[in-house]
Amino acid sequence: MAKKTGTPSLTTAQQLGSLIKSARDIMRKDKGLNGDLDRLPMLTWIMFLKFLDDLERMREEESVLAGQRFRPAIDPPYRWRDWAAGEDGITGDELIAFVNNEEAVRPDGTRGPGLFAYLRSLQGAEGGDRRDVVATVFKGTLNRMINGYLLRDVVNKVNGIHFTSSEEIHTLGHLYESMLKEMRDAAGDSGEFYTPRAVVRFMVEVLDPRLGETVLDPACGTGGFLVEAYSHLEKQCYKVEDRQVLQTSSLYGGEAKPLPYLLAQMNLLLHGLEAPQIDPLNSLRFPLKEIGDNDRVDIVLTNPPFGGEEERGILGNFPEDKQTSETALLFLQLIMRKLRRQPKPGRAGVVVPNGTLFGDGVCARIKEELLKDFNLHTIVRLPNGVFAPYTSIPTNLLFFDRSGPTREVWYYEQPLPEGRKNYTKTAPIQFEDFANCLSWWKNREENERAWRVPAEQIVESGCNLDIKNPNGKQDFEHLPPEQLVEDILAK
Repeated sequence: MAKKTGTPSLTTAQQLGSLIKSARDIMRKDKGLNGDLDRLPMLTWIMFLKFLDDLERMREEESVLAGQRFRPAIDPPYRWRDWAAGEDGITGDELIAFVNNEEAVRPDGTRGPGLFAYLRSLQGAEGGDRRDVVATVFKGTLNRMINGYLLRDVVNKVNGIHFTSSEEIHTLGHLYESMLKEMRDAAGDSGEFYTPRAVVRFMVEVLDPRLGETVLDPACGTGGFLVEAYSHLEKQCYKVEDRQVLQTSSLYGGEAKPLPYLLAQMNLLLHGLEAPQIDPLNSLRFPLKEIGDNDRVDIVLTNPPFGGEEERGILGNFPEDKQTSETALLFLQLIMRKLRRQPKPGRAGVVVPNGTLFGDGVCARIKEELLKDFNLHTIVRLPNGVFAPYTSIPTNLLFFDRSGPTREVWYYEQPLPEGRKNYTKTAPIQFEDFANCLSWWKNREENERAWRVPAEQIVESGCNLDIKNPNGKQDFEHLPPEQLVEDILAK
């Protein structure tokens, strides 16, 4: 049977993998790129423009059929189809000039703004749309390739990817996630700790966002929590109005670093969110006391950066007795402030380092507020190696809501699989490992992994949340060094 002319054939997972590998191999020859930290962002912005053009073609056809006017995000001659789609299109120095320069000769022979200059100047209609997303993405993006012939070769490879069916987009979504994982591996040395997919899925599962609720990740990195929340909410969409709610008023993020910001946009677009609402500036920049009811959300899901330091101007946004250089503690205060009070108390799931549990001083004062004004109902203690290879610091998951104050804190010590001493980069934690915790979550009883402590007892101890499991074997991984020494000397 003859194939319809003009209809691209489906791209299989194998073909996609091969195309992307070829594109990356070409990039290795370019002297302007240095490793995957340079190559992946390049590939991402090129794929972003191809994906956007395919998406716009589909939306335009839908609008024509519905008798509606279509407003494209990108106008000629800047669309992918205008400058990139033809294999014999502009190349060499001409292509580099068109992409990089403020003013250049465009593919149609006229002079005007260069590609990036044009994309950065886009402005959406009132209320924001995809044009604003494109402008913000390209404000933080650079073309690092210096060889225009190699750039043309990469563009031609990407042109072989068709984002014209949900099946292909789903396939590319999985492939893109594997590239993000490589990116995270490369970025681990620079202090970027990304949350394993299994942990993200577990946190979304237990907080169970409902359609109509607002979900925020104020330190969203490459968008893992938001993608998982989107997938969770999408299953609740049964009519057009539901999808509208999901697309326009459900998911919000913040990411101040340009590279993760770009990666998050692409990640969310690939998974189906058509105009991601991600703030490209520091989420900590607003004075805490100025965050009012209109700024609050139903759910916060996040793994804020820990160990970092913020500038003095940021610290001034927090109460004098709770100012600290520890970024994780500043984010914890922001999360507490951002949770909705009424009509249904907001809830949060937050990844924190072990130091947050036993820290004193400012840390203890923040925890006291958390216990007295919020319901810190659950702490899940993660086993060794969950964040390998980025850090060996033990981590915990805090779950709290605004129905407080806290009466008791439930602890659940997540075990390693039988026979394992730790998780590693090649053998990471799996969602199935949380099966027992998930079944315990709704029917809580004390057992060798779960115990509860009255809030009053924790406050009396100086708000030390680092409480040993009284029912099971001692887990030395979660003990602070000073406590470990104390225990050894006492024996």
